Amino acid sequence: MYYQCYYHSPIGKLLLASSETNLIGLWMENQKYFADTLPKNAIFNKTIPILEQTKKWLDRYFNSEKPDSNELPLAPFGSDFRQRVWKILREIPYGETLTYGDIAKKIAQETDKKSMSAQAIGGAVGHNPISIVIPCHRVIGANGNLTGYAGGIDKKIQLLEIEKRKKYV
Repeated sequence: MYYQCYYHSPIGKLLLASSETNLIGLWMENQKYFADTLPKNAIFNKTIPILEQTKKWLDRYFNSEKPDSNELPLAPFGSDFRQRVWKILREIPYGETLTYGDIAKKIAQETDKKSMSAQAIGGAVGHNPISIVIPCHRVIGANGNLTGYAGGIDKKIQLLEIEKRKKYV
């Protein structure tokens, strides 16, 4: 079974989705690719333990308490390549950033390739189905500028401000 519920956050309404035991989705209202991996049979039930745990995690996040994404059991749907990129995103410390190029270099090293396209990384980052918890908002352009964000640049700025990354806003 799959479940879903809403969470009202300082950046707007979020849709959370889970299996019995794992978080599988967290989308911002109106974001690009909204709920694109949400199973059609997901039912609304806000009392599922993993969804309750996620809401508490989000409460802590929005209070700048620096919760770790590894505290939640995650099972995002995606290709092996996307899974690899999302794993790297989870390693970006709270309040820090990486560039698409940095991630491309890491993937190239891990896969014994000469190079990896930063654009390919951007595609995987943009399709992250568990926003905020898998911190795709911490990925920036090569020159340090904020670049595309599926939730919108305004939301990316808000999330980085919560993490005290004023340098990028």
